[in-house]
Amino acid sequence: MFDVFGSVKGLLKLDQVCIDNNIFRLHYKATVVILIAFSLLVTSRQYIGDPIDCIVDEIPLNVMDTYCWIYSTFTIPNRLTGIAGKDIAQPGVSSHVEGDEVKYHKYYQWVCFVLFFQAMLFYVPRYLWKTWEAGRIKMLVLDLNMPVVNDECKDERKKILVDYFIENINSHNFYAIRFFICEVLNFINVLGQIYFMDFFLDGEFSTYGSDVVQFTEMEPEERGDPMARVFPKVTKCTFHKYGPSGSVQKFDGLCVLPLNIVNEKIYVFLWFWFIILTILTGASLVYRFAVIFMPKIRLYLLRARSRLSDIVDIETISSKCQLGDWFILYQLGKNIDPLIYKEVLNDLSERLQGKEMVEQP
Repeated sequence: MFDVFGSVKGLLKLDQVCIDNNIFRLHYKATVVILIAFSLLVTSRQYIGDPIDCIVDEIPLNVMDTYCWIYSTFTIPNRLTGIAGKDIAQPGVSSHVEGDEVKYHKYYQWVCFVLFFQAMLFYVPRYLWKTWEAGRIKMLVLDLNMPVVNDECKDERKKILVDYFIENINSHNFYAIRFFICEVLNFINVLGQIYFMDFFLDGEFSTYGSDVVQFTEMEPEERGDPMARVFPKVTKCTFHKYGPSGSVQKFDGLCVLPLNIVNEKIYVFLWFWFIILTILTGASLVYRFAVIFMPKIRLYLLRARSRLSDIVDIETISSKCQLGDWFILYQLGKNIDPLIYKEVLNDLSERLQGKEMVEQP
């Protein structure tokens, strides 16, 4: 098992310099790791066995397995409920008459590829942000995230950082806007992924998790297992071939899909994970819009980040800085040692007050 997930452990490594936030990391770290791990799991024969095993008379088993894997298997939706061994052979598996609906299951061959594709989509906003950010926060940190720094070196680096802000004040709005765009992309992506999986599973994913919860609360004789409907463990497969007289012969076989034991659990987990991620991302966007349109919230957040008792200093910085400048300062507060960060803000406040006095006639 460790061999399967060992290849994704590198994605869990924390960056030395933080350029985003916790909700952002849930998308490109947690979700990407989950999807890649699931993709690897469904391809691991050593834990699951053959993805399909079919039973039919007169047809070699390996031929039947290959045929049914390629051309898909089917179940009968109106035969999902009943007593196994009496009314039906297995949920969805029974003799059917003309007019019965037949549901073909063609997706299970693609599950591993789809999960990996989804992981790549979740990483796209992170890739865009890393490209646009271009290492600016790391450059500005200047190793001030180390708790022990030589005083002379610390003073020099603090001066460089404050000089940068004085010279480039009110020029960081586009930097912040691009980060906000990536946050919106995260929200659009997770919503789009829910609709995509619903399409992939023939409209079953949107209510899959809630159906499973309801199923566990129903009486055994009344309930139809939604997991058996979406990911049947036993299905039927029809094989046609020419007989000795040249007529077409039809062979019905039963196919066991052990892979669906894993698939059904994977998609139950993903349903709940995506719902939670959507809610958290939506809440973060509400917070972001409040930060953009309410300067007082930016003042409060900067004060909380700096932990300074001198409110006038923070108000001076907040009044002189635009949204982009505030965003840079807030990001630096996540990375610079708290004591050094206080000193940087104090120095910046004094420089801004001195600049204002010089500019006054």
